[in-house]
Amino acid sequence: MFTRDLYSELEESLKVKQVIAITGLRRVGKTTALQFLFNRVESSNKVFLDLEKIEFRYIFNVEKYDEIITSLEIEGIDFQEKAYIFLDEIQLIINITSFIKYVYDHYNVKFVVSGSSSFYMKGAFSESLAGRKRIYELWPLSFGEFLQFNNVKTKLPAFNLKKTNQNFISKYQRLYREYLQFGGFPEVVLSKSIKEKQALLKDITDSYIKFDILFLSDFTNADELYKVIKLLSSRVGSKIDYTKLSSIIGINRHKIKEYLLFLENTYFIKLIKPFVTNKDREIALQSKLYFSDNGILNTFANISSGAVFENAIANQLSLKGKLNYYAKKTGQEIDFIIDEKVAIEVKETPTSSDLKIVVRRAKSINIHEAALVGLEVAGSGFDDFIFGGAIY
Repeated sequence: MFTRDLYSELEESLKVKQVIAITGLRRVGKTTALQFLFNRVESSNKVFLDLEKIEFRYIFNVEKYDEIITSLEIEGIDFQEKAYIFLDEIQLIINITSFIKYVYDHYNVKFVVSGSSSFYMKGAFSESLAGRKRIYELWPLSFGEFLQFNNVKTKLPAFNLKKTNQNFISKYQRLYREYLQFGGFPEVVLSKSIKEKQALLKDITDSYIKFDILFLSDFTNADELYKVIKLLSSRVGSKIDYTKLSSIIGINRHKIKEYLLFLENTYFIKLIKPFVTNKDREIALQSKLYFSDNGILNTFANISSGAVFENAIANQLSLKGKLNYYAKKTGQEIDFIIDEKVAIEVKETPTSSDLKIVVRRAKSINIHEAALVGLEVAGSGFDDFIFGGAIY
């Protein structure tokens, strides 16, 4: 089994009593992460329950905690000893956090759970289990993980903001372009044919719209949400204008806001907020929109290769720190700012002029480190940039 970058941190958290909660987009690998941890527990006093199966949901859909405990004992748990209970997709059980809190406070039980919605995992879940849980977000594969899933054994050099060695670009260019097209869902990456990858991405998208809307929201019109997603896909990398979106699609702007909040909190999209300086009063305040996976993005729209590349870089850089963008009303922009310290401009074929511009704009807002991220060397031979595939 392939391991993820997050696994070592998750495994360490098995040593403390706090509940481990893994959240992220559907089919991003949460169940596999739970199974990995389940297999790392040496005790036999453990159980793994997939709550998408109705027979396991039934265990928790009773009012009396004693009945739930009895059912778990039937599943093999001895509550008189140290026990481990793994629950997959806990958002499907109403008020399950109250039961987890009760057991946590009265028994020596370690819970490891997963859920697909940060609405739930960071809302009611966090409030009910204040001080009793650790929440971990699992995203689609980073490019480093993508290489591992493609059986690339070479040890990668440590990530840095210096220009990328040309041999590295030549070696990984083909795989990185595949990553740009099909994204980082594990089962998609492991599929061998293009047709199978495309079918899986369509199935992932369809199941998200049908399943997550049904269980995680009170929306009743899946077709309407699909139209919103379709519209958003053609605006990747753009600032969100709710009034304009409402006018184009004919949906109330407040409903549009609700849809985007739902999409963000179920990990389907990412909204990048602007970087604001005290001295700059001409800042554009809208968030910029990106899809959390390139494969999903490419199933919805035939957009420019530049937008696809920028979307991938947004996701890759977000794993490196807090991400913002900078834009003045005059039109001057910086694509990304990491941890309010490093300015990043994204160009498919970067030039020396691009580098000078981003350095100058960064200095104007008191940021003294800047770099270009590119995909290929321009005809001029300029190569002072970070290759997109070197962000892992």
